[in-house]
Amino acid sequence: MTTRNRGKEGSDDRLFGDPKMQSKMREAIKDLSYLMSRGFSEKSSLPLVGNRYKLNNRQQRAVQGMSEAAHKLEKRTASCLSPNQLAEKEVYLDGFNVLIMLESALSGAYLFKGLDGCYRDLSSVHGTYKKVKQTPEAIQRIANFLQENKVKKATWIFDKPVSNSGRLKTMLGEYANENQLNWEIILDNNPDKLIAESGKIAISSDAWVLDNSTTWCNMVRHIVDIEILQKNVVESE
Repeated sequence: MTTRNRGKEGSDDRLFGDPKMQSKMREAIKDLSYLMSRGFSEKSSLPLVGNRYKLNNRQQRAVQGMSEAAHKLEKRTASCLSPNQLAEKEVYLDGFNVLIMLESALSGAYLFKGLDGCYRDLSSVHGTYKKVKQTPEAIQRIANFLQENKVKKATWIFDKPVSNSGRLKTMLGEYANENQLNWEIILDNNPDKLIAESGKIAISSDAWVLDNSTTWCNMVRHIVDIEILQKNVVESE
């Protein structure tokens, strides 16, 4: 049985736990979002804002995930569905995105609530997915959410080139069979594009996926807010 956790680094309490630092980050979010709303590129604006507020690379990445241009926020709000609108619908889950996010939340890693209401973290697979202690619980909580909201079918999409994605597909398939769940697990070379073009409800917090999908649901936010009592969240406003 694996004993590793997901996401939190030793310096994170200092970087994100201090209320004064959180206040500084919120000012940075305002500035970055303003620049992007005015048409400035995120790539050029992020280091500019980061330098102004003396944020290191990890803090800048957090600010980046929490910021957004005003017109994109409006579109995401308009296309977001509540859980009670999922009944008898089909959803496409951004597999690594939702699974790693919940693993991080359950591990006590810092979550960063964006202006769009989505939680994001600083974990990544770096080409290889490694199961952690919280993986089974994360899968169980997702399954509970889908069942409680009467989702007709859930299709998980994972990045095929990521090492161990095949093992994860097998594990999820076995779990679905054991629990008689209407799940399909797909490995694809471009999962974001597949989700966005599916015409189904996207379950993700990935900005590109949200901006290019017809509708989406903020599943992770609902699970974390209601079910995970012990969590570290940095607010964007």
